[in-house]
Amino acid sequence: MSTPEFIDAPEPWFSTGSFSRAAIVAVPAILLMGGLVARVAGSTDTNPWYQSLTLPAFQPPGPLFGIAWAILYTLIGVAFAMVWGTKKVPGKRLAIALFAVGFAINLTWSPVFFRLHMISAALAIIAVMLLVAIATTWSFWRVNRLAGWLMLPYCAWLCFAGALNIAIMMLNPMADAMQLGV
Repeated sequence: MSTPEFIDAPEPWFSTGSFSRAAIVAVPAILLMGGLVARVAGSTDTNPWYQSLTLPAFQPPGPLFGIAWAILYTLIGVAFAMVWGTKKVPGKRLAIALFAVGFAINLTWSPVFFRLHMISAALAIIAVMLLVAIATTWSFWRVNRLAGWLMLPYCAWLCFAGALNIAIMMLNPMADAMQLGV
């Protein structure tokens, strides 16, 4: 008796069940952690220190940040789930490790900027975050091209956030120095 052809067919680039399980875990976890850290850090329009700063003309309205981060965290969560749900492929472990490191770094920015008021340290964090995000995007691309594409808006946003951070630092040179006790 011969085996039906569909049983011998190669598996798709990811198992639908594996991707679905990964997405069900990853996306809400990333959204929850990102939102919780932002809330605890005081990264809202009600932060008195932030409200006292001179902000650049290209600063988006406050509510846009929450919307943008929800979209970005969803996109990178889906990208991560695509890589995590992929069968064994070369580079998968490195891609997951880079994502974990990058996300951990991401979670440090809000407390450093909004809670500790360390604008220059926050800029350094964004620079490292962007480098790791680019490496992660490349690693994701090698495992799953769509996952790599889904990381691009995050990389673009980090460039924009870096420009905002630089502008705030330049417009408020004493805000960082006061926190450092200078």
